[in-house]
Amino acid sequence: MIVAGWLLLAGLIWWVMGGALERQHNPNAELARVTEPAGEIVLKRGRDGHYRAPGRINGLPVDFLIDTGATQVAIPLEPARAMNLRAGRAFQAQTANGLALAYATRLDSVSLGGLQARDVAGTIMANPGTEEVLLGMSFLSRFDIAIRDGEMRLRAR
Repeated sequence: MIVAGWLLLAGLIWWVMGGALERQHNPNAELARVTEPAGEIVLKRGRDGHYRAPGRINGLPVDFLIDTGATQVAIPLEPARAMNLRAGRAFQAQTANGLALAYATRLDSVSLGGLQARDVAGTIMANPGTEEVLLGMSFLSRFDIAIRDGEMRLRAR
């Protein structure tokens, strides 16, 4: 009985700490529950200095790494296949990890919280060096962006 009690306590601690670590990595996870149109959303910077948040591409859930340095929404090959995205012309893309093979694509819709854009330019990354979907300027430029004190504010125009 004592062993079971200790195992239960250890499991509870693991569960609580796992949630706390995830909130530090992605403090914006609650955006996944936002469905109504929004005038503004506020993202908190993660412990690693990046902004991450859940969103949708063509209605399918994804986790975004918000990247104002990325020209387009960049999707690794495997998630792109799962979304049935059409790979257009091939080209060499300059990434933070060097040159990478990429394919042009169009996204019917991209949403972050209650903000949504239609007909968004995208890039399918054949060998991205990461499995994260980068939310780049082909989406972000449609909104007003302000970054201050660890928060990124995106506002509909």
